Amino acid sequence: MNINLQLKDPQWADLALVTVKELVAECREELDECERIGRFPAETYRRMGARGLLGVITPAQWGGQGGDAPEYCFTTEAMCRYGLVSSQVQIQGMRWMNDWGTPTQKKKYLPGMVEGSLVFSESISEPGAGSSLKKLSTTAVRKGGDWIINGKKIHINLGAESHVTLVYAMTDAGLTSFLVDTDLPGLTRRHSEPLGYRFLPTADMIFEDVRVPDAALLGAPGEGMKTFLSTFNVSRLGNASELIGFATRALAEATDYAKQRDVGHHKVTDFQGIQWTLADCYSALYGASLARDHAANLVKQGQEFSMATSLAKKLAVEAAEKTTNDCFALTGGYGLYRDKPWGQLLYEVKTLRIAGGSVEILRNYIAHQILKDEKLRGLK
Repeated sequence: MNINLQLKDPQWADLALVTVKELVAECREELDECERIGRFPAETYRRMGARGLLGVITPAQWGGQGGDAPEYCFTTEAMCRYGLVSSQVQIQGMRWMNDWGTPTQKKKYLPGMVEGSLVFSESISEPGAGSSLKKLSTTAVRKGGDWIINGKKIHINLGAESHVTLVYAMTDAGLTSFLVDTDLPGLTRRHSEPLGYRFLPTADMIFEDVRVPDAALLGAPGEGMKTFLSTFNVSRLGNASELIGFATRALAEATDYAKQRDVGHHKVTDFQGIQWTLADCYSALYGASLARDHAANLVKQGQEFSMATSLAKKLAVEAAEKTTNDCFALTGGYGLYRDKPWGQLLYEVKTLRIAGGSVEILRNYIAHQILKDEKLRGLK
């Protein structure tokens, strides 16, 4: 439901939308099977890369499309609207690489990430630490010319499938990020079983004396918070776009069904109460889309955007939860079965209420900004 995204080329957007729909049709069998069993659709991912859907924000020098936040939002929403695997995790990786990677790191990782042949993951959360990065217990200790990493990470989307993972660890200098190839000795991975986000399954990752060189550093030692915020403040837009995409699908599915469903001499959509439900869901999605588009445009323009992206995700969660819940109820018994999309949609939305920064964390941040900024309170 993009309303005001400042896309660099509307014709590119039309082509991207056609590509998404074509890939969903071509890869239907793999997508259905992977959603059922919670497996990463690797072949579909590679096809997405070959068709230009993964590298939308990466410069052409590395095989990408050279787009910005509006293109990121447009494609992410379309993928979730039509049932394709989201590129959110991969694009986050490319954002980190674009902003912080050395020329050598970019050459090593970006072309494969754009193609979908090299899969990225981010190793941040731990059993005792999530949003509070100061509580991370994973360590990286200097030894000779290398770093020795020890710790356990959890909730890692594509952790077991990835070829490189971005690890956040504590060093003498403070929080530091490292690009770690996942075939290194001492790294073990074990799948976990998430409720939602089943195309991007999670894993636990255990680091036992994993040795990496200085060349693995993303940014300088102690700059972990900078590298984290530079990507996560933008990646909320990807989460918001996923939510809007899932909820738009829910609204479309429910409306199509209700328009055909007879109740006595009427259709379900003849009743005012049903019409009001549809109107309220559409209004909530419209407002969330406006907030998301505004935030994406600020990112593109190089303006301050942290407050805007936080608001965008918060509003998208609220709109998506309302829409999926209300539209699921609207379908009655029709929506209660595994061959319908409702179980997936409901779980996806609940997962994204937490993943990438929970609504509670966003509310805290928004409140703090209001309290310290008189302009936001309308006093100046």
